[in-house]
Amino acid sequence: MPPASTARHSTLHDPLPLASGQVLPNRIMKSALSEGLANVDNAPDARLERLYGRWSHGGYGLIVTGNVMVDRRHCGEPGNVAIEDERHLEALTRWAKVAKDGGAKVWVQLNHPGRQANPIVTRIRAVAPSAIAMGIPGVPAPRELTEDEILDIIARFGRAARVAEAAGFDGVQIHGAHGYLVSQFLSPLSNRRTDAWGGDAERRRQFVVEVARSIRAAVSPGFGLGIKLNSADFQRGGFTEDESRTVIEELSGEQMDLFEISGGSYESPAMMGRPRTASASTRAREAYFLDYAETARQAAGSVPIAVTGGFRSRAAMSDAVAGGTCDLVGLGRPTAVIPSAAADLLTERTDALRPPHISLGLPPRLAANGGLKSFDGALDLQWHTDQLHRLGAGKDPDPDRSPWLTAVTMLRRNGFDAFRSKRSAAAPRTAADRAARKFRTERAMGRYVMNPTVRALDRIGIRTAFAGEIETVGRKSGQPRRVPVSLLFDDEGAWAICQHGMRSGWGLNLAANPNVRVRQGDGWRIGTAVLLPDDDVVARARTFAPHPALAPFTRGVFAALESDPVTVRITFTDR
Repeated sequence: MPPASTARHSTLHDPLPLASGQVLPNRIMKSALSEGLANVDNAPDARLERLYGRWSHGGYGLIVTGNVMVDRRHCGEPGNVAIEDERHLEALTRWAKVAKDGGAKVWVQLNHPGRQANPIVTRIRAVAPSAIAMGIPGVPAPRELTEDEILDIIARFGRAARVAEAAGFDGVQIHGAHGYLVSQFLSPLSNRRTDAWGGDAERRRQFVVEVARSIRAAVSPGFGLGIKLNSADFQRGGFTEDESRTVIEELSGEQMDLFEISGGSYESPAMMGRPRTASASTRAREAYFLDYAETARQAAGSVPIAVTGGFRSRAAMSDAVAGGTCDLVGLGRPTAVIPSAAADLLTERTDALRPPHISLGLPPRLAANGGLKSFDGALDLQWHTDQLHRLGAGKDPDPDRSPWLTAVTMLRRNGFDAFRSKRSAAAPRTAADRAARKFRTERAMGRYVMNPTVRALDRIGIRTAFAGEIETVGRKSGQPRRVPVSLLFDDEGAWAICQHGMRSGWGLNLAANPNVRVRQGDGWRIGTAVLLPDDDVVARARTFAPHPALAPFTRGVFAALESDPVTVRITFTDR
């Protein structure tokens, strides 16, 4: 039988044999979507079982889970599943069984976020090949990994794969794309090391080669192994298509079963088709990375190639498989809205998947702004995550859900749930310990998320009650100190809420010197400020709402970040 990757005139219905001996029942794959549905112990629960029960009967030949972390100390977002050992083997086994009930093969996507670790849920400093920050405002620089830490992470991938096999999953996929740790090692932008793990393309790819070897050494020969790999970073000076082909060529000799082609990172999210202007031929063929897949074919040898991103019509999918451009079609976001997408296509219940286009619909002048384009991309991802959460709750998808509601969900999920302490085997914390930890977390959220967001909005001319600025006099330096703050103006002055009260630097500055300046529109007003510790902060926060119906949400915005808040009254003196 000829190798799968050289077969011609295949159809979407055809089985796909893999080197491990597994046979995928058809050529449509449910690609990884990060679900965020783990419990507080980073274990799967009934929500993931309900979600994968829907996908199990969706007609897919292969189902790949959302990214599962190999180190619970470093998570990409709230609700990640983590596999470090067999402590959650029973829950993982239930998850695998439900996902496989419909006949699909099910692989676990294994990941380490590296410098893309979420600062809200990761309680320690992020790590990376080199101490180079992402090009996203407010995200702190990571710490450079030591040699021993690199070897530990490689071993963690192997242990996680062994546990996945014990739980009944059919294989694992290394997440080597989208700016996570494996792709950080591959990219010269994020890997500036000069030791055995960096310095040139050969040494930069050594990490992923060792990860693949660690997994293969830990599992049986019939266990599947694949990788999701960037075609390129789509950033100047980054990981190139030539380097990507070389990585594929080298990994093809490491008993791989499948290469899935994607591209970009959260700095340049090409996997969502947003930063690039597609050619007419690409639009006709739909998928973002088909041109690259054709050039990667020779490098892959007999290892099949999957392409994910952009496919919507049965005709385009069939042409790609029949022409040998790819062996497997990956579907991501459409499966969140149409769980039965593969079955619908294979049985010809539909000729195309038509998920809604998600955007805030901003005016063209604002929509053209690079920062807001990235925000729209993040909103798109979160909107589809909302659909996964509906499925996990036993509900049907809601394709008419407003993107603006998703913004509220983002706050709730990342602003509230992520702040709750994880269960721990450590000694119980005192009330003072919990308060101190809460303050550190919320201060970090303010510094690294809210403050950069407010400044970014100000730069593009968006100023609201939630995006103001106050200038106090530093009690030690005597120099002006500006911080973003929410302000509610009236005829006499303005109200503000000092989120951390007398723990806050600017709150202490006010107590030492009440003279302040606040930004109002395009100008600055001079005034004196008084801290009002007896004021009802909850009631005051509700008054910041632009409409009474939004008062609970406004209160939620403040509650997400505050610890011991104090109301501040500013009276203008420049009239």
